Amino acid sequence: MDTSYILFAVLLFVAVVLALEGAYSMWASKSSAEAKRIAARLRTIGDPVRDSPLTIARVKRRGHWSWLDDHLIALLPRGEHLMHYLETSGTGTTAGEVVMASTVLGLIGFFVPMMLAKPLVFSLVGFLLTAALPWWRLSRKRTQRIRLFEKQIPEALDLMGRAMRAGHAFPTAVQMVGDEMADPIGQEFRTLFDETNYGLPQQEALLRLAQRVPVPDLGYFVVAVTIQRESGGNLAELLDNIASIVRARLKLLGEVRTLSAEGRLSAWILLALPFVTGGIINVMAPSFMAVLWTDPAGIRLVGAALFMILLGVVWMRNIIHIRV
Repeated sequence: MDTSYILFAVLLFVAVVLALEGAYSMWASKSSAEAKRIAARLRTIGDPVRDSPLTIARVKRRGHWSWLDDHLIALLPRGEHLMHYLETSGTGTTAGEVVMASTVLGLIGFFVPMMLAKPLVFSLVGFLLTAALPWWRLSRKRTQRIRLFEKQIPEALDLMGRAMRAGHAFPTAVQMVGDEMADPIGQEFRTLFDETNYGLPQQEALLRLAQRVPVPDLGYFVVAVTIQRESGGNLAELLDNIASIVRARLKLLGEVRTLSAEGRLSAWILLALPFVTGGIINVMAPSFMAVLWTDPAGIRLVGAALFMILLGVVWMRNIIHIRV
């Protein structure tokens, strides 16, 4: 074999390896877990505006639609509940952004069926479905964050217990959890440490942590630490007991979710079956399905069917949702 071909193959192999290494380095510098952790830390200690007065108060993120938070959302009956819901989601999205996204998508879902010469009921259904997409995404993100937080609580409590047995104080143990554990629990414990380090009473900082993360297991931790500060006792042993209880609850919850998986799958199949079947029939025989939105009786049947589907979804959700 010619030497030039061997040299070309070796150089090609080295070039491919270097290209892959460079691509991985570029990805790791922005998208890896460590890079995200450093970026989140830098955002929390970012430089303040030069002209603003020095303050230790936590400043909320201001977006393009933050004026809705100040003038509209705060005036709603459940406005504060909505703001707290957004805060617990951990997405950093403001209420104004969610409201505007829901409004724009709802208008698109309303006018597209009208442009296709469909009856008003299709526009109303399209409006409801598309307007609910931002809220569904927000709810899904919040649920994922809370579940991940629940899984991290036993490890965090074990880490704090070992740190306190080694002679560290409680604030130092909190700092170790914030520095060594991944988000979301690392971010929240860093915030807890910063608040206590800047002079906020520890009990108030713990209550703020429980408000930011509505997890019952975290509430047990806050109550236990508060009682221990007032009555005394071995806090490290108390944290170990809470960690074992949380692990047992998560194990039972996993078994319950496994047993109820069949019910959830049945609910999704029953929910999607009418729409998938209707879409297939509409493609194969449009004149057969046109009766549902051209005849007044068909429109009433569609409305009744949608109401019964919604009732069935709520019913199935209550059956498979088991609190542990």
